[in-house]
Amino acid sequence: MSTAKRQVHLAAHFPGVNNTTVWTDPRSESQVEFSSFEHFAKNAERGFFDYLFLAEGLRLREHKGRIHDLDVVGRPNTLAILAAVAAVTEHIGLVGTLSSTFNEPYELARALSSLDHLSNGRAGWNVVTSSDAFHGANFRRGGFLEHSERYTRADEFVSLAKEWWDSWRADAVAADAASGRFLSSDDAIGEVVHRGRHFDVAGRFTTPRSPQGYPVIVQAGDSPDGRDFAAHHAEVIFSLHTEFEDAQAFYADVKGRLPGRGRTEDSLKILPAVGFVIGDTAADAAERAREVELAQVSGQTAIAFLEQVWGRDLTAYDPEGPLPDVEPDIEGQNITRGRVRHVTDIPGVVAAWRQKAEAENLSIRDLVISLSSRRGFVGTPDHIASEIDRYVQSRATDGFVVVGTTNPYGLDEFVDRVVPLLQERGVYRTEYPEGATLRENLGLPALESDAEEARHVG
Repeated sequence: MSTAKRQVHLAAHFPGVNNTTVWTDPRSESQVEFSSFEHFAKNAERGFFDYLFLAEGLRLREHKGRIHDLDVVGRPNTLAILAAVAAVTEHIGLVGTLSSTFNEPYELARALSSLDHLSNGRAGWNVVTSSDAFHGANFRRGGFLEHSERYTRADEFVSLAKEWWDSWRADAVAADAASGRFLSSDDAIGEVVHRGRHFDVAGRFTTPRSPQGYPVIVQAGDSPDGRDFAAHHAEVIFSLHTEFEDAQAFYADVKGRLPGRGRTEDSLKILPAVGFVIGDTAADAAERAREVELAQVSGQTAIAFLEQVWGRDLTAYDPEGPLPDVEPDIEGQNITRGRVRHVTDIPGVVAAWRQKAEAENLSIRDLVISLSSRRGFVGTPDHIASEIDRYVQSRATDGFVVVGTTNPYGLDEFVDRVVPLLQERGVYRTEYPEGATLRENLGLPALESDAEEARHVG
């Protein structure tokens, strides 16, 4: 008796303003002009990706009081881009990062529901929980939320958004011209009354139930609180666990939390972010990978990376030389602001880096390349397809969020050379199901609220 192969799910990440992006590459183009997003989206759709993914920056990052160099390329509004992309694509999902800290549930729920309508059911929301005063200053709020409260607010935010999205019955609008009856029943549009710790609202939602009911919920947290939040709300996890055994352990841990929430394994997809470098031979790929690493991490970038942890100016040090011999300034940890970094044990981290650099004979730049380069697959197209298949069949992942190194052409080669091999293996789609929503393309179960509605209507 044969067992059906597990299917690979792929998402396409538009590289952000970080050292993943090789902005000096002659093929790199604008990160603001719509032509870049249009090519990126259409190429990903050509490769039958489940969705494209956009990050969001709510404030330009600063390093030692100056704008971070890559931020000057711009950080446009995510929802505006996704709405425009919806108009030039037909099938691919549209997922954006949007903060549960610096938005209001009603406003964001309305915008995402509108995107789901405009795209015929292709919207997704990557929920993030930024809580620092640096970002908050752009919203006249400063650091109004304690770090420990960010997931409490996020949980209430998402729960309230779902209340808004569920408040319209699927058959709410009758619009019967003959009888003059607009609504199907008096209770077709429910009133939401919510009295919670962070939100106190009452009213009716302005937008009819969208094609998916509500957008696919994506989440990226890795802490115990983040994993619990994902087990409660998320339908996709944007993971950073890419080493095979580590990925298997993360997969087992998070999926193991689902039964406690009354959920099944298939109700949550885990997709780690990976880069890739393709070569005609293994040696060719390794050589190209080294070229990419050196382009991603300049000497200046390497020093700035260390300064974020050391909390002091390190420009006197040679990036091709050994690690600084001065100790970190614990009080100077705000030397870089606006960057997500989860280093709490500064002395411990510095000691571990020194040990690693000494053991492997690494310069500052080599160490930063080792620490910061996005893990991924390096090799021939056949090797990369084989590895992707192995991870999925072994339940280390359900697929990957694939990240190229240039905008907007960074995934073209992947689509041309790796996707056909996955299709030959029988683990990847060869076409989109006609009219499928993002939730359906991901193989996620229907929303419980939709099932209840169907039973009620039937």
